Amino acid sequence: MLYGAKESALEINASGSRRIKIKYISFGIGERPLVIIPGLSLRSISGMAVPLAYMYRVFAKDFKVFIFDRRDDVPEGFTVSDIADDTAESMRALSIESADIIGISQGGMAAQYLAVRYPELVRTLTLGVTLSRMNDTVTAVVNGWVKSAESGDTGAVVNDMVPRMYSDSYVKKYKRLLPLISKFTKLEDSERFVRLAKACFTCDIYVELEKIKCPVFVIGGKQDKIVTGEASEEIAEKLISSGCKCRLFLYDGLGHAAYEEAKDFNLKILEFISEQVSD
Repeated sequence: MLYGAKESALEINASGSRRIKIKYISFGIGERPLVIIPGLSLRSISGMAVPLAYMYRVFAKDFKVFIFDRRDDVPEGFTVSDIADDTAESMRALSIESADIIGISQGGMAAQYLAVRYPELVRTLTLGVTLSRMNDTVTAVVNGWVKSAESGDTGAVVNDMVPRMYSDSYVKKYKRLLPLISKFTKLEDSERFVRLAKACFTCDIYVELEKIKCPVFVIGGKQDKIVTGEASEEIAEKLISSGCKCRLFLYDGLGHAAYEEAKDFNLKILEFISEQVSD
């Protein structure tokens, strides 16, 4: 398999000592652990070991990479704080004492809770295209997805998500292909998606950001139509004002899918982490 990529699963304790199952993907030949918390997705990571290893291949040489999915059984009232708790328990189950953490979109929301509640587990923190508290833009967008999914119109979720994710130039370039992308992109489990989408509304960690003491890299797109570029600026300003070693980078012309569109997105993260190692 590519870079030793493999899919595995853990059984860990959730709140109330209930056992839950979490799938994860691991790859890479390095010894330094790197944990990636992905964003809200239309599907689980099952069957995605090779594509994800390829997407994050720049880390394969220097790190042992772990990508954790959401728990299999997502209950009503699930929160981004629960994602952080599940990540912490998964790390401990794998004997990961501390790691470089990358959180993308909803995963970035959870990564902030992880850094606040479990600082001993977080060596460095990268927050990609995310926010620390809800704003009008993301509230309207996610409410739209939830409404469509709950009504059974899963195609509407995809049709709305694709143009919001990508930059105007990308949408214009691939305008003729977008109907095909929407047609063949399926929502795997509507009920699970709705519960995970609603978890976004529970993100409210802004006032606690001053508790984060590890180095932080905030990276996003200025034209983000889902969480907004201003949300990244807000996080960075709060962290810097509290004395945290924080760096901010925003791509001009890119939006929420900057992590896919920008060829140097992961390289910038690697550069940031490498600088902290050498310090």
